[in-house]
Amino acid sequence: MALKLIFMGTPEFALPIMEAINHSSHKIAAVYTQAPKKSKRGQKINVSPVHQHSEKLNLEVRYPEDLNNVQEIKFFEKINPDVVIVVAYGKILPKKILDLKNIKFLNIHASLLPKWRGAAPIQRSIINMDKETGISIMKILPKLDSGPIMLQEKIKITNDDDYNSLSRKLSILGSKLILETLNLIEKKSFKFIDQDEQLATYAKKVNKDEAMVDWNMTAQQIVAKVKGLNPFPGVWFVHKRARIKIISASVTSSRGNPGEVLDDELTIACKENSIKISMLQKEGKKKLTSKDFLIGYKIKKGEKLS
Repeated sequence: MALKLIFMGTPEFALPIMEAINHSSHKIAAVYTQAPKKSKRGQKINVSPVHQHSEKLNLEVRYPEDLNNVQEIKFFEKINPDVVIVVAYGKILPKKILDLKNIKFLNIHASLLPKWRGAAPIQRSIINMDKETGISIMKILPKLDSGPIMLQEKIKITNDDDYNSLSRKLSILGSKLILETLNLIEKKSFKFIDQDEQLATYAKKVNKDEAMVDWNMTAQQIVAKVKGLNPFPGVWFVHKRARIKIISASVTSSRGNPGEVLDDELTIACKENSIKISMLQKEGKKKLTSKDFLIGYKIKKGEKLS
């Protein structure tokens, strides 16, 4: 028997998963997402990727600022879903909703739980130079990402992976696993396995303050950080009061004092080895290859970057 669902998600990461469910025999009865936001200049209202896609699919969209109210409780009771699926929704479900009877609340989380619980598991796995990550589908409990796991699958993190590529891979994996999950629930052949609390680590939310490059890190650490924090907030340095974002870079064996410009091709010394910047972006300008960037902007050999 097909299942009736409520889907709760916000970013682009959630779209392949929502699309997979929509093309299955199961029915999405309603979608919850973050409320529309004004652009910085206040001229335009921006809706979330999930909101936009839901409208294309003619799905009912709700975006309450507060889930912990009578109106939302009554809506859940009215829909009476078999399963609620949460994918990077951005709000914590209140206990009053989680306590509703005969509903399975499941979260699709982009890590191999109990590792990297929290808001930024993809970024932290790359910055930490992990060799693998994966998708965990778990029961939602009041404590953050702590619920027992129904399904989990690993993928390798390659040297070419950055946030965007790894996010796409995990989203596609999540779309496969959620259909397997719903099939198990439909057949009543699922089971949950408790997480080992002693192995839990936390992927704290990315803070803009950590985006400034620290040349006293190793070249490998800086390249990992560039990959993990691109496109937002990115990793940047300051040159003549201009903020310049590093879009992509690679490790080289050249050495010097941390922050020293080692040649005329943007090779910068780090605590250990150096990085060669291949693409960058001056604040307010478009992205350029280092070769094109240096045609109109000079960063000379021997300078010290901060």
